[in-house]
Amino acid sequence: MGLQQKLKALKKGFEAEAPKEVVEIMHRATADLEKSGILDTTVKVGNEAPDFSLKNGDGEEFNLKELLSQGPVVLTFYRGKWWPYCNLELDALKDATAEFTALGATFIAISPQLQTYNRELREEKKLTFEILSDPGNEVAQRYGLKFQLPEDLREVYLKFAIDLPKYNGDDSWTLPLPTRLVIDQKGIIQHAAINADYTVRPEPEEAITALKNIVG
Repeated sequence: MGLQQKLKALKKGFEAEAPKEVVEIMHRATADLEKSGILDTTVKVGNEAPDFSLKNGDGEEFNLKELLSQGPVVLTFYRGKWWPYCNLELDALKDATAEFTALGATFIAISPQLQTYNRELREEKKLTFEILSDPGNEVAQRYGLKFQLPEDLREVYLKFAIDLPKYNGDDSWTLPLPTRLVIDQKGIIQHAAINADYTVRPEPEEAITALKNIVG
């Protein structure tokens, strides 16, 4: 079963059990985000990827330009360990990491959650790639991916014990759009999969195809 099939099954199961008003709030928030125009202002294929330096769960710093000096970079932005859709995506990407590496690429995940939660997630899932913390979604903002949750959706999150201020270390209630980018060694984005719907994520094979096109 592919990643998107698993995501659809997860969504169907949740919506079958969740209160109707909760599902309506979540659907409305997604629709409003899609209509907000945010997708018009995100990074695009052909853009130069904004540089960044971020730390992993152990406090080690990683710089995009330094990573690109070694080869292409596959970059994904995700919400956090508390979000099951993101966890399914990271599981799929874990299985694809070896192929990314075989094509000379480095895979990096970025989340606004605190370093300790990134470290916990990496250990729990035995991930072989780095997860970097983006405090305040500052890097996500430079990529045009940062958005703020509406008040009614914040209340829903808290009912499900998803306390973003606790996980992210700030009270901004902001998140990045689900995003997968493939960046060539010149720093140019060659593939961009960005969606306002958190239940839609690209298959890892899309990034693999983009990498093959880069390396020829």
